[in-house]
Formats: sequence, C-alpha cells, structure tokens
Amino acid sequence: MARTGRLPRRRDAKNRVLRRGESLRADGKYQFKYYVNGKPKFVYSWRLEPTDKLPQGKKPCLSLRELEKQIGYDLDNQLDPTGKNLTVIELVDRYLATKTGVKPSTKMNYNFVRNILLNEPFGEKKIGMVKTSDAKLFLIKLQEDGRRYSTVKTVRGVLRPAFQMAVDDDVLIKNPFGFELAGVVVNDTVTREAITKDQMRKFLKFVRDDNVYCKYYEAFYILFHTGMRISEFCGLTIKDIDLENNIVTIDHQLLRTSKMEYIIQSTKTNAGTRKLPITEDVAYCFRAIIEDRPTPKVEKFVDGYSGFLYLDKDGMPEVAMHWQHRFNHAVQRYNDIYRVQMPNITPHVCRHTYCSNMAKAGMNPKTLQYLMGHSDIGVTMNTYTHLGLEDAKDEMIRMEELNAAKRELEKTTGEKPVTQKMFRVV
Repeated sequence: MARTGRLPRRRDAKNRVLRRGESLRADGKYQFKYYVNGKPKFVYSWRLEPTDKLPQGKKPCLSLRELEKQIGYDLDNQLDPTGKNLTVIELVDRYLATKTGVKPSTKMNYNFVRNILLNEPFGEKKIGMVKTSDAKLFLIKLQEDGRRYSTVKTVRGVLRPAFQMAVDDDVLIKNPFGFELAGVVVNDTVTREAITKDQMRKFLKFVRDDNVYCKYYEAFYILFHTGMRISEFCGLTIKDIDLENNIVTIDHQLLRTSKMEYIIQSTKTNAGTRKLPITEDVAYCFRAIIEDRPTPKVEKFVDGYSGFLYLDKDGMPEVAMHWQHRFNHAVQRYNDIYRVQMPNITPHVCRHTYCSNMAKAGMNPKTLQYLMGHSDIGVTMNTYTHLGLEDAKDEMIRMEELNAAKRELEKTTGEKPVTQKMFRVV
C-alpha cells in the first residue's frame, strides 16, 4: 500500500486532534508555539478547551484555545502579544527612560510615583490585564488609603502617558487611563485663598513692630507687593536688582533638592522670565535688604550665581523652606496675641493676594499675566484672582456711580444719549 506522505495527526489523551502549533507536554500541560518577528514564543495551559476540567490542585487559568484566540487577535491587529506581559512598574520604567532632560523637581515627582507603585499590588499587574475599571479602582484605593487628590493626580499623570506609549507601540489597543479624573475621585484640594487688604496691612504692621520678625519685614513686604514666586525671590542676586531704574530681572530660580543640593533652574515657564517693574516702596525694601546684608568671608556660588540676598548660618542662600517656616511662626505669634485670628499665610498666599489686589484695582489682565509670569491667561484669571460677593457689590456700586455721573454730565451739557430711534433706514 502506497504511503501518502502525510504525518499522522497528533492527539491528546482524550483523542482530540491537536492543531498546528499545539502539543502536549510530558507533565500533562498543553503548549502552543507561535512566532513574533521570527522568534518563537510559547503559552501554556492545563486545559485545551474552556469546558475542560481543571486538574486538582492547579491554579485557574484560561484554556489553550482561549489563549490562542487572544494571540491570534493580537497578531491580526499587529499588536505585540509579548509586550502585554510587562508589569505596570516595568512599563513606567520604560516610559521614564524616555523622559530625558527633565528638571530635578520633575524627576523627583517621577521617583515619588514609582515608589508608590512599588508598594502597591497594582504595580505588579500585567498591563495586558489592566482594564479601565481596574485603573479607576486603583486611583480610588489610593484616595481611600489617605492619599490627597493632588497625589492621585500626579500618579495618574505618569500612568496615563505610560499606557499611551504602550498603545502607540502597538502593544495595547486602548489606554485604560484615558478617562477624566474628576468623575472618579473626590477633589479635596483646599484652595489657597488670598487674604484681604485689611488683613495684609495688619499682618505687615505686626511684623514691622515685632522684635523677633521685624528683620524680615522687607522680605514679607516685597512678596506681598510683587507677586514673585518664593523660589524666584530666593534666587535673586544683588546684580538682578536695578535700583536706578526700579527694575528686577527674574530669569532663574533657586531650589534645594531632597539630597540637600542647591541648584539653579530656569523659571517655571518661559513666561516666568521677565523684567519686573517695582514701586518706590518695594525699591526701598530692596535697598534696606542689600545694606543690611552681611558680607561673608567667602561668597558661596551656586551654578555660577552668587550675591544672594539672604544667607543662612553656613553662608548658603536661604530657600523656600526657610520662608515657609517664618510665615507659619509669624502667623502663630500673631494669633497668640490677638483675639481676631489671622488665616494661614504662606509665600504663595502672598502671590495670590498680590494678583487679587491688582485685579480688584482694575489692572489689565494681560499686564497682570505678564507680572505674574503666567504662560496662560486662564491661570491668572481663574486660579489667582479671588473675587467674592463683597467685590461684586463694590463693582456694582462703582458702575452705578459712573452711570449717575454720566447722567449729570448730560444734563449739564444738554447732550442726549444716542438711541436707536435717532436712526432712519433709507
């Protein structure tokens, strides 16, 4: 009898025909072999079909045919099925490897997020198994564990582009973090409110007259009347201050890293680099600071900059933390003395207050945007101007007085306002 040349069909213990690429290992586990870019890949299962019973003592798993279907779908859509085996933390590491040239503060945020993922089971989850509901539940868990909204937002700010990179690399079809955060977790962020003009005057008077904090009065006054970021103020050097023309040049900021390293960075945004005009009062404060500044034996340099306005006991320039503590202690001292309590004041509250005061005074929004160093006018108008009911009432009264003055002027001159009835269609 002539042979046909065909190989005998392979079968399993139940006499079921095994398809191409399928095989049965000696330990009883089914195996499927496939190729990606010419390289062999394998998947395994204790069951061939979904209806097969799982051997006793074995962990639940998809059947081999179900795994094949997944792989076939991935290959048909030109996806890389092996990339789905990356864990979330491995994907984040891959994404962060592409973020070169970022500022140290940004790198610190990246490391902060990475450390959170290292301590969460979600970090070990295979990215191919992460659904949108899994992503939402993870962020909800973070908030339930006591993480602030800003922290949850920061974590999502890394995971969302990382998973988008996997989509762009044809590993995933959909980004599970592509949803709006507002509808998932509660925004418990406390808005930094500006203080009123009366509160600002009372606080500055207290600082000026206090025997402990009077030496910082000029700095407090400058922060309230320029709106500078505290890192910009800390980075100022003597040569940045032009007291002849009353202009302060802001083109860098001073920071101290978690490793206690002093660094000079460019301003927060490109718009942050600016020439800041100052009033005579502010110029007087700068002059007093420069005159009272002790001359160190050795002037310390930070990335080529020297001549910083305030130095600590070691001759190093003071940073934001120093001023944060001073404001906190000054407010606490004020509240220990006076019955009417002063709200929390920080260097950033000074910035808010300056912006709000300028907006209330009627400053042009674009001018205010420039002075604040904002790249987006929306930040100036929505985030930093705190106008309330009393401000609205004052504005309505001002408009009514203006209209009344116009009516009196019309009576005096005899001019009548132009109305639509004075025009005739021809």
